[in-house]
Amino acid sequence: MKINRTTQVLAASVLGLTLAGAGMAGPAAADDNPSSGIDVSVNITPTTTPGQLSMTVADNNGVSLQENGSDAAARQFTGTLPTVTVSDTRKPEDIPAGEYWAVVGQSSQFVATGDTAKTIGPEYLGWKPRLLTDSSTGAVSAGEPVSSVVSDGTGAPEVGLKGQELLVSTANSSDEIGTSKVNADLALRTPVDVAAGEYHSTLTLSLFNQS
Repeated sequence: MKINRTTQVLAASVLGLTLAGAGMAGPAAADDNPSSGIDVSVNITPTTTPGQLSMTVADNNGVSLQENGSDAAARQFTGTLPTVTVSDTRKPEDIPAGEYWAVVGQSSQFVATGDTAKTIGPEYLGWKPRLLTDSSTGAVSAGEPVSSVVSDGTGAPEVGLKGQELLVSTANSSDEIGTSKVNADLALRTPVDVAAGEYHSTLTLSLFNQS
C-alpha cells in the first residue's frame, strides 16, 4: 500500500512597521532564502495473522440415516458423517512441547417428531472414523470404531456415542501441522421392536487442544 503525504509550507507574513526616526530594511529577495526538500519515507510491513488451530465441518443438511443391514437381531440404519477438517497453521516453534489436539463426538438422545415420549438412546448410535488425508508422519490418526450397545459383531466397544468418543487426534501437535480431513460411517442399531417414527438427534463435535 502506498501512502502519499503532502507537506504544506506556510509563509509567515512579516508586517513592516515604520517607526518615526527609525529605518528598517525591507523583505529580503526570494533568491536570498534557499530552500531544501526533506524526504519522508515509511516502510509498511505486511499484516500477518498468527497461526491457529481450528475445526470446520463441510456444508450439509444433516445426515439422514437409511435402513441398511437389518437382520433378526437388530434394525440397522446407516449414513456418513460430513467431512470434518482440522487445520493447524501454527509454526512448530510456536507450539508448546507435548501439546496435542483431539476431536471427539457425542450424540444426544433421538426423539420422535410429534411424540417426545418415544426416544432412542445415544448408546444405540455407533461410528467408524476414517482418515481421508495422508498423515506424512503417522502422528495424526482416526479414532477407533465404536458399536451400538446392540453389537454389530465387529468386536468394537459396545458403548455407542453416549459419551465423548474420539474421531481424530494427534499425539504431538508439533510433529505434523497442516490440514487433516476425516469422516465416519454412522450406524444406528436398535432392537427389532423399536417403535416406528421419525427421530432426530444432535451429534456434537468438539476440538480440544491440550498439553
